[in-house]
Amino acid sequence: MSSNAFFSDLLASISERGRTLLRRGGPSDAKQDASELNQLCEAVLSGRGEASGTAMAREVLDRYRQLDDAGRLSFFETLARDYGPDRERLAQAIEAWRSQPSDEDASDLHFASEPRRQELIRRLNRAPGGTSELVALRADLLRLMNGHKDLAAVDRDAVHLLSSWFNRGFLVLRRIDWQTPANILEQIIRYEAVHEIRDWDDLRRRIDPVDRRCYAFFHPALVDEPLIFVEVALTETIPAAIAPLLAEDRPLVPVERARTAVFYSISNTQRGLGGISFGSFLIKQVVEELRRELPKLENFVTLSPVPGFVTWLKQGNDVPVTDEERALLENLDRPDWFEDAELASKLRAVLEPLAAYYFLKARTPKGRLIDSVARFHLGNGARLERIDWLGDLSPKGLRESAGIMVNYLYRLEDIEKNHEAYANQGEVAASSAVKKLLKTEGRRLLDMRLS
Repeated sequence: MSSNAFFSDLLASISERGRTLLRRGGPSDAKQDASELNQLCEAVLSGRGEASGTAMAREVLDRYRQLDDAGRLSFFETLARDYGPDRERLAQAIEAWRSQPSDEDASDLHFASEPRRQELIRRLNRAPGGTSELVALRADLLRLMNGHKDLAAVDRDAVHLLSSWFNRGFLVLRRIDWQTPANILEQIIRYEAVHEIRDWDDLRRRIDPVDRRCYAFFHPALVDEPLIFVEVALTETIPAAIAPLLAEDRPLVPVERARTAVFYSISNTQRGLGGISFGSFLIKQVVEELRRELPKLENFVTLSPVPGFVTWLKQGNDVPVTDEERALLENLDRPDWFEDAELASKLRAVLEPLAAYYFLKARTPKGRLIDSVARFHLGNGARLERIDWLGDLSPKGLRESAGIMVNYLYRLEDIEKNHEAYANQGEVAASSAVKKLLKTEGRRLLDMRLS
């Protein structure tokens, strides 16, 4: 931490000296619009000295923050339009490669084809706090991209650089507990995306007891900002519902009796790092940490929501149900349907086989699994272990998943095999119990065709 602070102070000192140099050239106007900001970007790319270059990078980021959404959109459109490759240099490199191909010419062609905005982003990253602000800038870009296909190239360049700066080698795993600084704990509360943390007492119940763990990845440039975190419950068996895990009066599980580690919530905190995956590394490293600490652990599983299930039931054209079953599914709009035992039993007979079909057979038009959580865990090499009826009775769980949750099992010796089968053939590793439900769905489909 001390070395990071030293270099941050040094960079800030360089930047301030550069600002002094800039001020000698004339006063700045805080209200300058996006076009003037682009002129400053050209100056950043012109290759002036270290102090003034760092100061100009800081000035670009400061002025960007002062823009409204229209100004920011204009700035991104200019990056897309005017900060691509140097066309003349690229044409020369192409001609050199065509006339006499060589490794040196290939290297020249590679560098000539790089968009100028990539170098601009690199230089902006030199500013004090630049990495954090570029992550925030990309979050703005993602928010403003809708309907602006021309900005896709800018986003690709941002992702290319951020993927390098945030690769696994730079990430540090830290355990989050009740002794963690309050500013970090506040972020855990704020960014919990799966099961809301209501208050500080609720947070303490999740990270302080002997049978609870929380881990997060951090980056040296964002020292006190977790990038992604996972909450873990230590249990004796594989759980089928979330409420008992989060109950205020639940009995604690002595760690010597724990045989299962349950990953029940994984949350990203940085919108600007969307599409840059840390989750698979996080889970695998946490598994290793837990195995070292608690060698008696046998099972590493998730207790996961199924956020796309109800949407698929209501909108999917390939949902295999009869008209009678479709009418039955309309009862899901009732907030208390699960309290009617007879209705819940009828829905279970339809929904559990449909859930198996949803995971094992249903696909998007592009051939992908519909559910984002499923894509994440199955792509990481997990196995779809169990479908949990009425696992989440919260309003969100009922609204998105019809109360269904699932367990994904991470068996270390099978992770690579499962990942390869999913990545190469689109095969979903599933337990015999889930496959049995799919057979039930197959019989239902046959009955539908015969009726």
